[in-house]
Amino acid sequence: MTAVKVMVKLFAAYQEAYGQTEIMLELPVGTTVGEICDRICQPYPELEELKEVTRYGLNLAFVDAGTPVQEGDEVVLIPPVSGG
Repeated sequence: MTAVKVMVKLFAAYQEAYGQTEIMLELPVGTTVGEICDRICQPYPELEELKEVTRYGLNLAFVDAGTPVQEGDEVVLIPPVSGG
């Protein structure tokens, strides 16, 4: 297997930029959640500032940016949110 498919759930600013709540990505084997965030931010420069403060979820557990994904995983990008 040279590629894996993962579902990326988008919240807050990520969701606003893409105009949708989730994206299916096909990625090279060994791709990390941090690299997925890089890919998501690339077409939207305004998201770059969020990369340093985004938390990552993988299959309902928080993980660090260096965690690799596997076929069928669900990745969640959670930027800081403000509200009132």
